[in-house]
Amino acid sequence: MPETADEGAPALFSVGYEGRDLSDFVELLQENGVTVLLDVRLNAISRKPGFSKKRLTTALAAVGIGYHHARALGNPRDNREPFHSADPRPGLQVFRALLAGDDAGVELGHLAKLLETERVAVFCFERDHHRCHRQVIVDRVRADVPVVRLD
Repeated sequence: MPETADEGAPALFSVGYEGRDLSDFVELLQENGVTVLLDVRLNAISRKPGFSKKRLTTALAAVGIGYHHARALGNPRDNREPFHSADPRPGLQVFRALLAGDDAGVELGHLAKLLETERVAVFCFERDHHRCHRQVIVDRVRADVPVVRLD
């Protein structure tokens, strides 16, 4: 997976907010030229200040970054445990099957369309790309754009 993207060119980023505060998170997105944040949490709420949908949308809009909540790309609560275990493969397998649904297909199509012109960050809680369902999403829509993990 490439670790850099040409400045201004369409790119796909994978990022989590674990261990980050809102200002550092927004700064990270700005430093990488992200233009759209695609929230792939099932529920766009957080106990961590600033990371619930309304406040996050406001903070991003203030710096010119768009926000889209793709609920259909969220990982169900009953499939989260494998991602915190020594072997996340069972969770990855379950999530891959969930992406076959119609609603997920619509959101994946939306993401593919965005990647024609935008620098999109696929976003969830887990900082480690390999411990999060977003790795399946990134692999599924990988196109002719660089993929950068912002671990």
